[in-house]
Amino acid sequence: MNQSSPNLIWREQVPMARHLTWRAGGKARNFFIPLTLEALQKKLSHWHSSQSLLWLGAGSNLLIRDGGIEQTVIAYRRALGWFRIAGQGVFEIGAGVPCARIARRTADLGWSGCEYMIGIPGLLGGALAMNAGAHGTQTWDHVEAVQVMDRCGQIYWRDANEFQPGYRHVSRPDNEWFIGARLVLKQGMPTSIHDRIIQILSTRRKSQPIGQASAGSVFRNPPGHSAGKLIEAAGLKGRSFHQAQISPHHANFIINHGGASADAIEFLIHLVIKEVNRTSGIDLQPEVHIMGLPAEQRTKHL
Repeated sequence: MNQSSPNLIWREQVPMARHLTWRAGGKARNFFIPLTLEALQKKLSHWHSSQSLLWLGAGSNLLIRDGGIEQTVIAYRRALGWFRIAGQGVFEIGAGVPCARIARRTADLGWSGCEYMIGIPGLLGGALAMNAGAHGTQTWDHVEAVQVMDRCGQIYWRDANEFQPGYRHVSRPDNEWFIGARLVLKQGMPTSIHDRIIQILSTRRKSQPIGQASAGSVFRNPPGHSAGKLIEAAGLKGRSFHQAQISPHHANFIINHGGASADAIEFLIHLVIKEVNRTSGIDLQPEVHIMGLPAEQRTKHL
C-alpha cells in the first residue's frame, strides 16, 4: 500500500539503495516520510510499542543487507528541518538539517565552532547520535541541550549533561530519539571562519574519495592509530570485490563503482577486520551500522 497526503508519504517495498550513500542494499518493508513534525508525532503515538523503527537521515553511515529490513523506516529529514537563532551565538536546529548547511549558515552569521561540519556527509540527527567529529572537534562539544521525542510522540528538552558522549557514540534511553539540538558557538569574523571551511574542504578533497558512492569512514580509529593506515599496511588498499573497492585514495573508505551489492561491501568489511587483526593484532570496529538480512535469508514479505 502506498499513501500520500499533505502531511506524510507512506511506501512499501522501498529499495534502500535509493536512500543510502553507498547506493546498495535491499528493500524496506515500510518506508514513512513525515512532512511535518505533527505528522511524525501522531504516527508514533499510534504505533504499537513492539513495532521496530529505523530513523533514517542522509543514509551516509548505514549498510542495509541485500535481504532487506523489516523495521519501519522513518525518513525524518523533511519534518525536522528548522534553523532558529535563539540568542547571541545560540542556535536551535532540527535533526533534519544537513551538517554542511549548519557550517555555512553559522559561518555567514559570524559564529565559529561548526566549521568541521562542512565535511560531515550527514544530518544533525546522525551527528548527535554518533557524536560525529573531525579536525579535533566533536558534535557534542557545542551542544547545550537536545530536543528528543519518545515513543508516544512527546517532545522534551534534555540538558547535555544528562548524556555521556564518547568517541563516535552517545548513550541515550531506549525509544527516545534526537529531533533537534541547541548549539552554543563563539563569535568570530565571517571571513576567517569561511577561510577555515575552505581549508577543510581542500584537505578533504585531497585525502578522501569525494564524489564516489561511499559511506564515509568505514572504521573507527583505534586509540593511537589510524584505521586507514592500518588497512594500507595490511596490503588492502585498492582491493576489489564484485564492483566494491577499498579506495586507493583513502583505505578507510569502501567505494561502490556502480554495481556492488551490500554483500560485496560487507565482504570487504570483514576482510579488512580479519587482515588488520592478522597483521597488527588490532581489532578494527566498524563506524558504519550494518543491518538487515542477507539475500539468502530474505523473508517472503520482502
